[in-house]
Amino acid sequence: MSQKDTVVAWLLEESQPAVRYLALTELLGVPEGGSEARAARAAIAARGWAKEILDRQKPGGFWEEGRSLYHPKYTATNWMLLVLSDLGLTKADPKVDKACRLWIERLAAKDGGFAGSSEGGANRGHLCTTGNAARALVKFGYVDHPGVRSAFEWFVENQSELGGWSCFNYGDGARGRNLDSWEPLSAFAVYPRQKWTRGMKGAVEKGAEFFLQRELHRQGERYEPWYRFHYPVHYYYDLLVGLDFITALGYTGDRRTDYAVSVLKEKRMLDGRWLLDSVNPDPDSPQGGWNRAHPKQAAVPFSLEVAGKPSKMITLRALTVLGRLAEGRARGSA
Repeated sequence: MSQKDTVVAWLLEESQPAVRYLALTELLGVPEGGSEARAARAAIAARGWAKEILDRQKPGGFWEEGRSLYHPKYTATNWMLLVLSDLGLTKADPKVDKACRLWIERLAAKDGGFAGSSEGGANRGHLCTTGNAARALVKFGYVDHPGVRSAFEWFVENQSELGGWSCFNYGDGARGRNLDSWEPLSAFAVYPRQKWTRGMKGAVEKGAEFFLQRELHRQGERYEPWYRFHYPVHYYYDLLVGLDFITALGYTGDRRTDYAVSVLKEKRMLDGRWLLDSVNPDPDSPQGGWNRAHPKQAAVPFSLEVAGKPSKMITLRALTVLGRLAEGRARGSA
């Protein structure tokens, strides 16, 4: 058995049906409607990481406590739903549907976005919350929900002239200088192309160029957390995050991704797998500094896997990215 076959077999282990399902459909091209993929998907809520998360859900549809869907970071409802959306669950699961309806109701903002910690009729959407919620809700199957549609329109309306977005989309924060503000492009990466308006198409092109001009990492002094791979991502950025959305959007032949790809390949271990480098909040991030200074108010780290050990989530995403790049460059040379 080749090294790649060994790694794929590891991803296909039945102990984690979510990873198995994603490896089948994203890496091996197995049809979603086929018996093998359907069996894996049906098992996602029955065992493994997704079941463990669903088992902690309260009867009201939330995690932790009902007053806030956002706090505590990173174990409250907002964060649990982001992870579940990555694990292949959909609104067909009644627990997911109940939580998502609560999420939409409580975090929808008057301007069409989704708010963060200010819940219940907030005036302004927040970029990170809107981007993450829009991506997750599309993956859950709410692609035609009016709140989801309005979120994608919100991205167009709040994009900076520079092509990026800013965490706070008003006042001095609207400069659009930060690669950390990646969430709109990740949401567009899963939003069906036939639903894109002309404005949305232009926003994606301008946003992708913003990241490509910076080669997915060039912004001021070197920022170490961007070179470490994390999961869950929450609202943080790293080079694998950048490669994931930029290749999913079809930018697989642009040489400005070469540096990021070289980092991805260098981080591959001799056995063909990738490590989970760190768990958010990364110790070198501002949130990590806040945690150390305010231990009683610190965010609660959440992880499916152990930092410093081989990671199925990171390995799956890395192989998916490399597969897109290989396919795109093969088309370009044909």
